[in-house]
Amino acid sequence: MEKNINEMTVGELHEECGVFGAYDLDCQDVASSIYYGLFALQHRGQESCGIAVSDTKGPKGKVLSCKGMGLVNEAFNENNLESLLGNIGVGHVRYSTAGASSSENIQPLVLNYVKGTLGLAHNGNLVNALELREELSYTGAIFQTTADTEVIAYLIARERLKTGDVETAVQNAMKRLKGAYSLVIMSPRKLIGVRDPFGFRPLCIGKRDNCYFLASESCALDTVEAEFVRDVLPGEVVTIDKTGLHSDTSMCREKSAKCIFEYIYFARPDSYVDGVSVYNSRIMAGRILAQMHPAEADLVVGVPDSGNVAAMGFAEESGIPYGTAFVKNSYVGRTFIKPKQSLRESAVKIKLNVLKEAVKGKRVVMVDDSIVRGTTCENIVRMLKGAGAKEVHVRVSSPPFLYPCYFGTDIPSRDQLLACKYTTEEICKMLGADSLGFLDGKRLRELTGGDQNYCDACFSGKYPVEPPEGDIRGDIEE
Repeated sequence: MEKNINEMTVGELHEECGVFGAYDLDCQDVASSIYYGLFALQHRGQESCGIAVSDTKGPKGKVLSCKGMGLVNEAFNENNLESLLGNIGVGHVRYSTAGASSSENIQPLVLNYVKGTLGLAHNGNLVNALELREELSYTGAIFQTTADTEVIAYLIARERLKTGDVETAVQNAMKRLKGAYSLVIMSPRKLIGVRDPFGFRPLCIGKRDNCYFLASESCALDTVEAEFVRDVLPGEVVTIDKTGLHSDTSMCREKSAKCIFEYIYFARPDSYVDGVSVYNSRIMAGRILAQMHPAEADLVVGVPDSGNVAAMGFAEESGIPYGTAFVKNSYVGRTFIKPKQSLRESAVKIKLNVLKEAVKGKRVVMVDDSIVRGTTCENIVRMLKGAGAKEVHVRVSSPPFLYPCYFGTDIPSRDQLLACKYTTEEICKMLGADSLGFLDGKRLRELTGGDQNYCDACFSGKYPVEPPEGDIRGDIEE
């Protein structure tokens, strides 16, 4: 599929999306709650966003929606939110890993068909989307987008013609899907949450008074003052209707493969993912780094934002003071217009600047969440030394990237991964650092509280689902 590469943050990884759903059994409007939920999930995607709502007591098939490119506060205002009248709805924030970054791919996807309507928001990436799309095309399907979400919607709609309810249609469609998908689905009278049998991407349930919520992360539930109920199980289909919450676990399997990078980077530190505090995971990552790669230094700093908590863990374990070395421009999200190669360093400085007074004359441990191509890290090391740091010791709270990801993270092909070409010592020299240490892959389980049901294929090459022969994600620009 196409991949848009014009708007990417230099050197950073991206995860596909954030999803949010709401169903108020007291028939109160839910658009504002979805809006605030998406605000809390903005870190999961800044390219586009959308909300679709319906009235469960109104005419079937009437769906109101509002979508736009950019951030949540750019796409929505008081007027268009007030026009979204309905007590059931789904919302989405997007970063494209499959399908171009364009207006036709903005979710939620709303599909009108003979049984009514489906509103669908998707987080993840299918590895068999191309073959399913081709199969559906030969049976008459006409696709309006380049996103694999539309493939899922068509499968559900077709299965619904053969079944008595939408939940069964969803389960039948799941049998055809391979890869990562957490879904929130709005039918005329039901809100459905779905998590693939491996549980690659998170999804949780919340409740406030008589209103149910589905969200990618628990931090979004906090934003709307909802009580966290539980995580959706890998393979589970949860249905919320006028009688409450119902569950089907027939697609669940014994072993899951939850994305380890949710704990390292993607999720907000105030979230809990599958019962594990993301904050505690990152503290543990920093502690492990201090144990395995100690350094004689005067200051420990984190690269904002995902490196900050791991840096705190390093400082706690090592006894070296933790401090702030960077000022981050809060008005630049993870997505902005990418400059030319010659201006790559300037792009980093748009986001970060060094506090000279904090680092001048000091030996600094700099903790970051990952190194992909190394360009950003190299620039930050140079910035620290340019500000007067005597030494810069780089510590990375993930193992080296050795393999691409096909499940919703845009880790590029192996020939673009720095760790595939060079040794740790060679990378250290390229970065201009005084030392370099990565998290040991054997200790990743400590980040999940001992749970070994996680996917670390980007580090180990052990894919829980057979990867496609071709790279479905398209080319990623160096």
